[in-house]
Amino acid sequence: MEIKVNFLDNLRLEAKFDDFTVVADQPIRYKGDGSAPGPFDYFLASSALCAAYFVKLYCETRNIPTDNIRLSQNNIVDPENRYNQIFKIQVELPADISDKDRQGILRSIDRCTVKKVVQAGPEFVIEQVANLDADAQALLMLDSDPQASTYIAGKDLPLEQTIANMSGILAGLGMKIEIASWRNIVPNVWSLHVRDAHSPMCFTNGKGATKEGALASALGEFIERLNCNFFYNDQFWGEDIASAEFVHYPDERWFKPGSKDALPAEILDEYCLEIYNPDGELRGSHLYDTNSGNVKRGICSLPFIRQSDGDVVYFPSNLIENLYLSNGMSAGNTLAEAQVQCLSEIFERAVKREILEGELALPDVPEDVLAKYPAILAGIKGLEEQGFPVLVKDASLGGEFPVMCVTLMNPRTGGVFASFGAHPSLEVALERSLTELLQGRSFEGLNDLPQPTFESHAVTEPNNFVEHFIDSSGVVSWRFFSAKADFEFVEWDFSGEGESSNEEEAATLFGILESLGKEVYMAVYEHLGAKACRILVPDYSEIYPVEDLIWDNTNKALLFREDILNLHRLDDRSLKALVKRLDNCEVDEYTDITTLIGVEFDDNTVWGQLTILELKLLIKLALKRFDEAKELVEAFLQFNDNTVDRGLFYQALNVVLEVVLDDELELADYEVNLRRMFGNARMDAVVGSVEGSVRFHGLTPTSMKLEGLDRHLRLVDSYKKLHAARAKFAG
Repeated sequence: MEIKVNFLDNLRLEAKFDDFTVVADQPIRYKGDGSAPGPFDYFLASSALCAAYFVKLYCETRNIPTDNIRLSQNNIVDPENRYNQIFKIQVELPADISDKDRQGILRSIDRCTVKKVVQAGPEFVIEQVANLDADAQALLMLDSDPQASTYIAGKDLPLEQTIANMSGILAGLGMKIEIASWRNIVPNVWSLHVRDAHSPMCFTNGKGATKEGALASALGEFIERLNCNFFYNDQFWGEDIASAEFVHYPDERWFKPGSKDALPAEILDEYCLEIYNPDGELRGSHLYDTNSGNVKRGICSLPFIRQSDGDVVYFPSNLIENLYLSNGMSAGNTLAEAQVQCLSEIFERAVKREILEGELALPDVPEDVLAKYPAILAGIKGLEEQGFPVLVKDASLGGEFPVMCVTLMNPRTGGVFASFGAHPSLEVALERSLTELLQGRSFEGLNDLPQPTFESHAVTEPNNFVEHFIDSSGVVSWRFFSAKADFEFVEWDFSGEGESSNEEEAATLFGILESLGKEVYMAVYEHLGAKACRILVPDYSEIYPVEDLIWDNTNKALLFREDILNLHRLDDRSLKALVKRLDNCEVDEYTDITTLIGVEFDDNTVWGQLTILELKLLIKLALKRFDEAKELVEAFLQFNDNTVDRGLFYQALNVVLEVVLDDELELADYEVNLRRMFGNARMDAVVGSVEGSVRFHGLTPTSMKLEGLDRHLRLVDSYKKLHAARAKFAG
């Protein structure tokens, strides 16, 4: 994690990381102002807080209340060497906690990350640099043999060279990539989380049988998502980009809707139109892109090559963003390598959907077949030794598709996790299923898995598949666990041979789609210095239903974005129009404003927590529609999950509105005790909100220029690096 430090007045310091700011000072006796803890105080507190976190985690997973658990830490300083200290952590436990849980809580404290880092002894590297924002790819380096040349199935170059090449590409873009965490909880299963230090919203997870394999996976996914703009999906890219020569890619084209908002003749083809517009309800305005919001320019459309005949077909960027998420994108050392990865993932998700929604039962992989892959078996054994039964299934549907499945059961909670993996090689597909299962997860994280069900609707409803796509946390049918399989086991193999294996495998996978009668469309991206592709298979690789283009399109943001960002500048007439649109928008009132308008607010601000319901409440309060505001306050207090401070503000507001709306009550009769209950600052905000001197309490003013929205501006800065690289490539 990158922590940037600013020098404030006197000895005060400010550390900024993610969306947080920490201020440190020195005691007055050391010439400070005593306004904040000192740096060493934060260090001491970190180990105590970390220990308490692991206690809380242990207790929550076992339904043990922590109300009467107390924890403290004291540091004992050696009188002869103040750098030699003992940290004594003591925990006081209630008498009714079992001996087993007492020992478990003590062991959980022993797992404290801060403690383990201190015990291992971190190495400090202190250096001068010309620019703090310059390349820091050394953060990615592994302690590997510099002469090593490790090849794995599916990669056209050694892992070491793959990592070096991808790191160089990211460095050239000015991306400062850091590893946030590693996981290796069972043998031969590694995963990690990497992110852009400047814009941590740009992150990926990698997985593999080795550290190097996992890192190559994470970097490849990062580059794939840069090439396909996935990190910036649904987001407003700012007015500069919106009016630039191009918004997404230099070869994009813009087409204006026809008469009566008809679809432009230049977009899609007849095959796609039958899928995306079966009833003729799709209009041109449904396809304006969310990222620029520049409707005067028309519909931003991107060229894809139809694989059946090589013709160019233009797909609206809006359609891709709304239906496909990250499905069908990949990067590789070669185009063929990227294509194999891309097509494998498309099959993985399509077959997974067919199995889950069809409530199909899969055949077990025989023991003698599993015995051929001892490294994978070691990982499975590691899980079972921790008390998690594992089922290994052939998901090829009778040898038709290159897909495997590893399913974990958690007897402690009754939850299950069905993980799928795909690749032309059965071994690689099986390895991917296992590594996907544990990607970024701890053993405690396996306690959150959903329980199976016989309720078919819960399994087949569209959002369940979306949950499976995002993190495989969706619901699985009990029918999936039947010993009576719907298919025979097949020891399949779609892999190629020799140096051209990826070309052969890509051709095989394209051939499967052709045999299914599917048209395939592909875009190749090389602007950033890597081989990447995006493949669309209409009526096969979508994640969201096609109906979302009409009924739940992300470009509904364009109805609200400008007015919400200019909220403090709107007159009453504009506020009435905005709240009317919010009332009629058919979006859940608990949808957050970040999602609604495609602007990222800092999580720890009121904007970051703001929902449609709360925004409507604040507008109606500003309009002095107190009856309507009171109804929304009551709904907020009953259902909304917000900060304690925000909850108390609305609790106080609810009382004040009750008084104001009752002709027999006077606020002056209650104000003294209300101030004693809620404090002067909070009551000033509440009374001011009712009287009109305070508008939109807690929401700092901003505009379409996004001033003050540092989190979103860092995301836009990240995208501008790609935009500049593409402009340079095109030039």
